[in-house]
Amino acid sequence: MKFEKITEKISHYESLETKSIKELLMGIHKEDLKAVEAVGEQLQKIEVLIAEIVSKLREGGRLLYIGAGTSGRLGVLDASECPPTFGTDPEMVIGLIAGGSEA
Repeated sequence: MKFEKITEKISHYESLETKSIKELLMGIHKEDLKAVEAVGEQLQKIEVLIAEIVSKLREGGRLLYIGAGTSGRLGVLDASECPPTFGTDPEMVIGLIAGGSEA
């Protein structure tokens, strides 16, 4: 049996450079709606998760964002905004990025 190594998912949006601005915007909007729908389908599970996180934080726990690349940077950014925005202790929400502070 021969296996082909696939490194990238086939895109539904080929040749973007040939599309009009309206076509590009409609494609982006269509994909955004998929994300909103997916979150909506999971609201009950998200509610349970948030309740558990709040409980653990009230018991002295911490929330860790751990990531690499852009997602790691966004986690560090979000963690750094918690103290001034929500008045949290700076040690409560921590962002960790692959490569450490040099990254």
